[in-house]
Amino acid sequence: MTQTVDGITGQDAAPIAPDMRTIINPATGAAIQTVPEHGAAGIDRAVATALTAFQSGPWPAMARSERARLLLRIADAIEAASERLYTLEALNNGRPITETRAQLSRVPEWFRYNAGLLAAQRQAVLPGDGPYLTYQQRLPLGVCGIITPFNHPLLILARSVSAALANGNTVVVKPSELTPLTTLALADIMSEAGLPAGVVNVVTGAREAGARLTQHPDIAKITLTGGTEAGRAAAQATAARFARVTAELGGKTPVVVFDDVDPVAAAEGAAFAAFVAAGQSCVAGSRFLVQRGVYDAFVTALSERAQAIRIGDPTLPGTQMGPLISARQRDKVHQLIDTGVSEGARLAAGGNIPELPEPLQDGFFLQPTVLADATIDMTVAREEIFGPVAVVIPFDDENDAVRMANDNRYGLGAGIWTLDVGRAHRVASRITAGMVWVNDHHRLEPSLPWGGVKESGIGKDAGTESFDDFSWIKTIVVRTAADTVDWYGGADQGRLN
Repeated sequence: MTQTVDGITGQDAAPIAPDMRTIINPATGAAIQTVPEHGAAGIDRAVATALTAFQSGPWPAMARSERARLLLRIADAIEAASERLYTLEALNNGRPITETRAQLSRVPEWFRYNAGLLAAQRQAVLPGDGPYLTYQQRLPLGVCGIITPFNHPLLILARSVSAALANGNTVVVKPSELTPLTTLALADIMSEAGLPAGVVNVVTGAREAGARLTQHPDIAKITLTGGTEAGRAAAQATAARFARVTAELGGKTPVVVFDDVDPVAAAEGAAFAAFVAAGQSCVAGSRFLVQRGVYDAFVTALSERAQAIRIGDPTLPGTQMGPLISARQRDKVHQLIDTGVSEGARLAAGGNIPELPEPLQDGFFLQPTVLADATIDMTVAREEIFGPVAVVIPFDDENDAVRMANDNRYGLGAGIWTLDVGRAHRVASRITAGMVWVNDHHRLEPSLPWGGVKESGIGKDAGTESFDDFSWIKTIVVRTAADTVDWYGGADQGRLN
């Protein structure tokens, strides 16, 4: 076990956190490292550092081409450190190294994508009448706060911090108190690549730190990925001062399986949707709405696939599913499985804590679970579980499927399995969700706007929508005529706002 000196980067001040937090390996329950447990004071110091860097540092005033080149250097540096980052993330959040490698190998793409948007950015010249030149400037917001979750800490940070930096902002990052290690590593990588001091500041801490970041008067924008209640609190805090907020929150993703597909192939896709990251993803497939013609075959195939998934040490390449993030989360999911059975669902696979050899016996593992014959009014069909649990519900026809898919307070992601192209487009248009996959799941690109509707959040991460939201527009109107305007003498009276 190693120990950090301070969780705030960009400055050399002595630690001010009164306590230290031990970071746990969820596969073994053993300590990995300790980091400071910062509260409001740590956030205040980091924001002050970021504000100074924004107001008097070189980053916002740097030429766009130079800023883009630095982002490209950061991308190259991340690639050079990739194996270390893969292992560190697998160790810290328990995700199998094969999944971690597949996801984190794409992190440099976000920096390159936003560097490309920056390099290609144009300032608009607006049409108008008379002797006027009207144009716009896009300017950085200032200090932006980024709050990231435990499940995909590095990827989610990369997609937001790359867009914020490309626009010339400075940043304060508050990672999940459970998984800060790759965030701290990325901060070091960016600094070593040449990012000026104070531009990115990482504060390790829990709820007090997160709440203070959303409430801080010098924060111009908050980007948050987390639970719906955390997003609601952030929205209320930022609304009081009219700061911007982007929030990707909870989900209860419906996956609709029509009877024209091979149920075994669909079950393979369903297992990928449900059990990747041990189901700890906001867009994990959790409600499988299956047409009755293939229902029994689908449940059988999915149950067999769930039982065949290899659970074990996430750092080993043969492992297909790792632990949940904590004992608390594992116990919560386990209890929800029991609730589902008590409400009438049939336990078709899993549902138990597996017996594993040392040193995994104290890890936070849970078997991949299939709850069949559920109904849409059951707790497991309505509430976000955030664990490896697939809830399977039969439906009759297309209208029935759409009604059931939309009968939920969340609207982040959805999946459709069908061979009918017309039906795929038709149903995708009718389902209320920010992202819909057809015959696939979990796929994303830096150019794809990511975000939900209803209680799944507000705003978009990734894509040009996210890039643009880290800046504000100033409109400048220049009168080019040599003469002056005598308003009260009756001249040019058509131009008043």
